[in-house]
Amino acid sequence: MEQQNTAKQNKLVSFLLDVLRGVAIGVAFIIPGFSGGSVAAILGVYEKLVGAIADFFKHFKSSFFILLPIVLGMLLGVAALILPIQWGLKHYPMPTVTLFVGLALGGLPSVTDKMRGEPPSKPTWKHLLACILPLAAAASLCFLPLGKEVDLFHLNFGGYLLLVLIGIVGSAALVVPGISGSMLLLIFGYYNPVVRLITENLLHGQQVGICILVLACLAVGLVIGFFGISVLMKFLLKKFPRGTYFAIFGFIIGSVPAVYASVLRETGRILFSNPWYWVVAAAMLLVGFALSFALVLWSKKKK
Repeated sequence: MEQQNTAKQNKLVSFLLDVLRGVAIGVAFIIPGFSGGSVAAILGVYEKLVGAIADFFKHFKSSFFILLPIVLGMLLGVAALILPIQWGLKHYPMPTVTLFVGLALGGLPSVTDKMRGEPPSKPTWKHLLACILPLAAAASLCFLPLGKEVDLFHLNFGGYLLLVLIGIVGSAALVVPGISGSMLLLIFGYYNPVVRLITENLLHGQQVGICILVLACLAVGLVIGFFGISVLMKFLLKKFPRGTYFAIFGFIIGSVPAVYASVLRETGRILFSNPWYWVVAAAMLLVGFALSFALVLWSKKKK
């Protein structure tokens, strides 16, 4: 009986931890420049998440229960934190973003452990190339111009089909670590209109029908992209696990300048005269790094 109670408690703790991981993944999707895939890799659930999505129809029951707490956490994270994060990005963009950069950097040991291989060995030139190319690709997002914002309330049939395609692109970027779906939406001109559609219209009960239709089209694209890219990533992790994690590491590091570039382009503030602003930003970097690094150490201890 005691063993059964302990097993139930462990399952409950595992479920709640996966919900929290899902919250972190959902929050990453809100912030331009961050990738939900990066957060999943840092939190050590990337392979499990990708495998469950890729095998959803093949192993429905087990995949469903793996995805349930993570998806639930993602929805909770977006719903609960989209307004506070948007407020932080509007009024204190650099400290807000720097907190999440610290969280990302502090969790990198969970990725570098996989880069060493089993047994550990020196990286080859192929591994280094697999790191450098994604790093350059992620950093290049800094230099892409922002597209003109789309009017989501006056779309024709082709516009709604394009929303499905945008959803596919966004989901692929969400699954691939280091490539931010929100950053790509920002470049294509969809990010701010979608955020305003949720925060200014849907949450206030205005033009609900159009809001639901727009979000439904995006959701269809997200589902299609999720399954397609997850099958590909599962194959890469199975055939080239070490090289894939080198690529993941490159994507994550390359996304850091893209995060700051997106914030500076959005806010238009390049320099801030108040030195305390930068002191707070540095403090947020240390806080984020410490929290994430402590989580990595705790996870290793539990294993």
